[in-house]
Amino acid sequence: MTYYLERIQCGVDYIETRLDEDIALQDVAKVAGVSQWHFQRMFHARTGETLKAYIRSRRLAASLKRLLESDLRVLDIALLAGFESQEAFARAFKRAFDLTPQQYRSMGHRNLFLQKPRSDREYLRHLQRNVSLSPEIYFQPVLALVGLRTLFYSVDSEKNNVGQELPPLWDAFLPRLAEIPNTVPGVCYGVVRQDPLDGERLEYHAAIAVREVTTVPRGMVALEIPAARYARFEHRGPARDVDHTVSYAYGTWLPQSGHRHTYGPDLEVYGAAYHSKNDDSVLHYAIPISHA
Repeated sequence: MTYYLERIQCGVDYIETRLDEDIALQDVAKVAGVSQWHFQRMFHARTGETLKAYIRSRRLAASLKRLLESDLRVLDIALLAGFESQEAFARAFKRAFDLTPQQYRSMGHRNLFLQKPRSDREYLRHLQRNVSLSPEIYFQPVLALVGLRTLFYSVDSEKNNVGQELPPLWDAFLPRLAEIPNTVPGVCYGVVRQDPLDGERLEYHAAIAVREVTTVPRGMVALEIPAARYARFEHRGPARDVDHTVSYAYGTWLPQSGHRHTYGPDLEVYGAAYHSKNDDSVLHYAIPISHA
């Protein structure tokens, strides 16, 4: 657990010393010593909020002190907090504190806190009923896959568009399975990895394993997943709730497991027990690991 908490703390310390600057998410992750995607995922799993939202909330919190302890104009405080205008700052401030900056300054109120939405009840219910708390550890040989590819932003990003990108990709892929030669029937895979050109965006493949890659159908791609040890979690229930299982894997199990994520691709495994319209459906979510 210490390793992951230290990584997160390194990122938080970096943010705290640069609240008056534009903070790039990739720089936070670089200081923490992990990839941007994995830092955002670990941060979201441990705190329940996106990294970008945390930075914004900390800059808003810093503006409280300036309103009380300085003679700076509200516009200057807004610019220091990273807002392009006093109006945008005032709207965000009002949402966070239910006061305008001017009202807060005149009241001298020092005991306000940003309120985070909580989903603890839903998350705990999921842990009790819908996820295997102890994953299966297994070795996955090299995996040759063929499928369709898209780019998306996950729940760890404020640009989250999972619902717009992934279901249509599967809807386009599954009717074309017969076009792929040499398939290993019975299992399909969702492959999740960071887009090498954009640290905040993820690359996703809806794919099936093949014994060898010969012909790749029009519009599809072939990819190879390196051999690795994986921790595989059973997820019961709709696929749309898999982010709860991912949050448990990254935020609870991994930090105390004695393992580290290799930063290779995660795998969603859809076998015979998966049924897209059945709440009793089962899929597996697997993360590549090495000993800490």
